[in-house]
Amino acid sequence: MSITIILPIYNGEKYLSEAIESILSQTHHPQEIIIIDDGSTDNTASVAKSFGRAVRYHYQPNQGAGAARNNGVQLAQGEFLAFLDADDLWVEDKLVHQIQAFENDPKLDMVFGHVRQFHSPELPDEVKQQIKIPAEVVPGQHVGTMLIKRESFQKVGPFRTDWEIGEFIDWYARAEEMGLKSLMLSEVVMKRRLHKASQGTYKREHQKEYVRVLKAALDRRRKMNKSG
Repeated sequence: MSITIILPIYNGEKYLSEAIESILSQTHHPQEIIIIDDGSTDNTASVAKSFGRAVRYHYQPNQGAGAARNNGVQLAQGEFLAFLDADDLWVEDKLVHQIQAFENDPKLDMVFGHVRQFHSPELPDEVKQQIKIPAEVVPGQHVGTMLIKRESFQKVGPFRTDWEIGEFIDWYARAEEMGLKSLMLSEVVMKRRLHKASQGTYKREHQKEYVRVLKAALDRRRKMNKSG
């Protein structure tokens, strides 16, 4: 099974090396790692290129994570797709567990796993106390835990690029509406880094965007029910 890993990044030099190393440490090696630099102005390019032929580096003007992931999908050659954000890490057996799940049930479209959240080590103790970890291990319906057949991804279509942070929630809702078959593994497959920038997820304007994404999904389902 050939796997393409797509890693979108914007000004993420601080954590990029660790993210790439967590991919390279996989017990099942992916066919290719594609880094989509979404208009970074820091040293992201230098860090990515320091890994040489282990990665494929591509630059695009800043368009957002959804557009960066879509660009990576267009460049991908693997039968399966996986995504990792530059500040998160994979557990070394992630791909092995997920490939085994596909071998056990070839009708699966996508496989997820659990997430362990952690405070980024460089944070001072007072900041760690401000960033709460609600639960150490949680089911990860998250773009970074997913392994999906490329043909299944294409059935759903690309990530929307008009959401600031809700593009995966929207995409997953569309996947469910199309009846894609998924599995949640009991194993932890990803470590999600909590740091000062990740707090943006909880800002009021971002919460409003989540509500809009969910409302759009509900509206689609109402239309489907009426037409059915």
